[in-house]
Amino acid sequence: MLQSDCPKGNLIETGGNLVDLSMCDQMGHMTVREYATVFDEASYELVKACGLELDGETGFVDLEMNMKFINEIREGGVFYVKSGFVKLGTSSFTAMHYMFSSLDDSLIASCEEKAVIFDLNKRKSEPMSDEFKKLASGFLVD
Repeated sequence: MLQSDCPKGNLIETGGNLVDLSMCDQMGHMTVREYATVFDEASYELVKACGLELDGETGFVDLEMNMKFINEIREGGVFYVKSGFVKLGTSSFTAMHYMFSSLDDSLIASCEEKAVIFDLNKRKSEPMSDEFKKLASGFLVD
């Protein structure tokens, strides 16, 4: 699957890296732990692009992350990540993150993330700001 085969909409670039030996398992593949790190970092980039101030008072909490592995990536491989939203609720959102090979734009993996905007002091969810919703709606995908 190529980038052009992914859902249509405004995906934003949220990460990328060169796979080095420390990111690989004993078989030379990038480890699941590293995929989780890549998608977690993409989440932060996506919400920051929507104006969420990660200021120690407001943040977001992942409720669920489902990863799918499509193609292998090994040491020396280079990838980039693009992300967008598939659903915006009152305080929750569902985002999709796609990892592509920089070599040929083929899809390596994807991650569906369900999260909630969170008041870190009160330890409870809070509604998305109008600014966040407005900016996030610009990154909606089918």
